[in-house]
Amino acid sequence: MSQYTSAINSSDSSVPSRLSDSEQRTLLRQLRSEIIERYRPHIREGAGPIRVMARIVAELEQTCRQHNIDDQIIRAEVVNRTIGDIDLRQAVECEGEEGGPEDYRILADELGIALPGEELYHYTATGETYYWLRDQMLECERLLLSQGFDPRVYDIYGIGNPVLRGWLAQEMGRWGIEVTHHNVHLSLGAMDGIDNVLRGVAHIYRTRQVEQVGILFPEPGFGVPEWQALSYGYQIHRYKTSAEHRFKLTGAQLEQILAENPDIHVLYLTITNNPTAFAYSPAELEELHAVLASFHAKGREILTLADLAYIGTGKPEEDQARMATFIKPEVLQHTIFVSSFSKTHTLTGERFGWVTCGDPNIAAGIAVSWSNGLAALPGEWQLRFMAYYRLLQTRPWLGEKLRRFYRLRRTQLVKQLQEINEEFHLFQQIYIDDDATVYNWSRLNEGIDAFALFEKTGIAGVPGSGFGYDDEYIRFSIGVIPIIPGDL
Repeated sequence: MSQYTSAINSSDSSVPSRLSDSEQRTLLRQLRSEIIERYRPHIREGAGPIRVMARIVAELEQTCRQHNIDDQIIRAEVVNRTIGDIDLRQAVECEGEEGGPEDYRILADELGIALPGEELYHYTATGETYYWLRDQMLECERLLLSQGFDPRVYDIYGIGNPVLRGWLAQEMGRWGIEVTHHNVHLSLGAMDGIDNVLRGVAHIYRTRQVEQVGILFPEPGFGVPEWQALSYGYQIHRYKTSAEHRFKLTGAQLEQILAENPDIHVLYLTITNNPTAFAYSPAELEELHAVLASFHAKGREILTLADLAYIGTGKPEEDQARMATFIKPEVLQHTIFVSSFSKTHTLTGERFGWVTCGDPNIAAGIAVSWSNGLAALPGEWQLRFMAYYRLLQTRPWLGEKLRRFYRLRRTQLVKQLQEINEEFHLFQQIYIDDDATVYNWSRLNEGIDAFALFEKTGIAGVPGSGFGYDDEYIRFSIGVIPIIPGDL
């Protein structure tokens, strides 16, 4: 089929306008400037920069519709790149033949997200996977009952059925992390898993009568764990990484921070980073492991909370090499991994996550956090989790297709930003990622911020302050909105 440049242009507004297209664009840009002026003083207040930017977009779209501006003009002039969710229902990209390996319009159907008969972009969903998943849920429930576990009654441990936990232990095994179901707890997505870990670790240290527990957050980084740690009484330590080191913590920096702050007992480390889209190399990870080992040898316990949300979005051989650095027993026993299918398989709304403790004793120690926080995990959710695990095991090509899809969108976004920069001169540097995640992280020119960029281009990104960093940097998502070549 032809390239997908007609995706946005194919939509017509349901509300006729008396203004010409040119007049509508002029009005929209005026409204855009007005809303920016109204919100600029509040960027650091309330819910934070990410939500502020998303709110600006939502309010501007609503205001435009009240002025009868055509939907196609709104979509061209207001582009929301704040949220990292991947909405496969909005995928319009098809490279090559229809129904082929690079027809990304059908991913929603192939992953069972689309409803049977649902109309996608020039494609009607078959619902084959949708029904397949439900059949698998039935089979999985029978399997659990045959092994003496009933997901419909109260689970006194509240950490999930041992069969699914065993499968996820096998999933960690593909990285070389050899554990059993005793090391694994289920969670309602990665954020819930991190929250439970932080609560559980705080509980462990309280029982040891440790009054102050510090946690180190390299920045820029995902901000939610920091808020969670604050709520559990951790002493927060932030370290601002530099562009020189591609926004990653070095061994020398970690050694100095730990030496100067003896209360630090937890290191939060995103192996492949949100927002920067840069990933630690095996050598860089080995350097950090060596520093931590030197402190462990002196009797100081420091746990690494390794966020693996984007492990699986990059090149498999490179992800494998990164994870191999955690295999050594002296590293593994001090590491807690948090995983999910949210970004790796676009299943954000399903909330499929799990926590793996290298040391089963730590897993047992933090288990109280699950029973206190959840009491029992929903049975239907566990069955769906099991069905999806089987889907991804039987159709491993889905993971590769998603990686190609992400790569296409990242490449198109960088190209779009470069073309915009030739016209408006907004960026000092547009960074090229490590072929992973669903983001672009770039540096703005002096005097330009997220608001100025939005006013000139209509593209809404998240300022660096949303990730504990400087507002001369900005993060864009490739998630909800497709990249349309030529639509600049």
